[in-house]
Amino acid sequence: MAFIAGAGATNVDLLYEDMPRIPGVGEEIYTNSFSCQLGGGLPATLINLGRLGIEARIATELGSDMFSSFAAGQFRANCVEPMNLYRGSAIPLNITSAIILKNDRSFITYGKGSIEPDDEAKNSFYEMARGAKICLMQPGGFIDVYKKLKSEGTLMVLDMGWDEEMSEEKYSELLETADIYTPNRLEALRITGKSDEYEAARALRKYFDRVVVKVDKDGCIGIENGIEFFVESVEMFKNKDSTGAGDAFLAGLCYGLFYDYPLKDCIEFGNITGGKAVTAVGALSAWVSEEELLSIKKEVYDGKRA
Repeated sequence: MAFIAGAGATNVDLLYEDMPRIPGVGEEIYTNSFSCQLGGGLPATLINLGRLGIEARIATELGSDMFSSFAAGQFRANCVEPMNLYRGSAIPLNITSAIILKNDRSFITYGKGSIEPDDEAKNSFYEMARGAKICLMQPGGFIDVYKKLKSEGTLMVLDMGWDEEMSEEKYSELLETADIYTPNRLEALRITGKSDEYEAARALRKYFDRVVVKVDKDGCIGIENGIEFFVESVEMFKNKDSTGAGDAFLAGLCYGLFYDYPLKDCIEFGNITGGKAVTAVGALSAWVSEEELLSIKKEVYDGKRA
């Protein structure tokens, strides 16, 4: 059975909502709005894919602590099978407390950010991901596994996130290994050195036959078969919290790639899943089912082409 795989650190978010202000030193402020959920990143993309009915697998680090137990339960409840790479006794997750104000937010995070895999972890991830139709890539220590999977026919999809030192030279190995890369506007400008998002998209054709550049809330630039196009965002979705929007967009895009849609349709799926994600607080609070995804696409995009 076809599936989508990835390796990455697990994030747990403790969300304190509707806070009037950030407490000062020695102060305590109460709120009646709190939730605990998995945070953004690669795990959020895989969970969104699981919710769309696609088999998903993640290689991550989980311990014997209550946060790891919570995370494992959330993965399985959303049709994502976790494989543990961790062999220590500490808490291996990233845990973030988010104080959410009306127009801003502050964060405190415990953790080391990403997985630093040894050879055993790399081999375990490869065995888990072997045969995947799509593998999600990110910076870190798994590049040799990515190359091997690509050589065996797996479609490699790269999402890096922001890096102040981002450059084509720094990430050339990842770019050369990926089949699809999904930067936002600022990431595309930084990594290509261009000053215009369309020029950045054209520059990325050096590496990719199919180009994707997300242009914030407006939509997404695409290039396929040398043809440039722009897919507008979905107006029906009202932004409450942009956390996880990129992860959800990537899930919709990969849904389309998984079922061999043209790139424009894949981006339309991404705009729907990403747009829905911003309508509630947290990376995974709002999502669409497969039935809803296809229905919204038919209503919003397919009707315009008819």
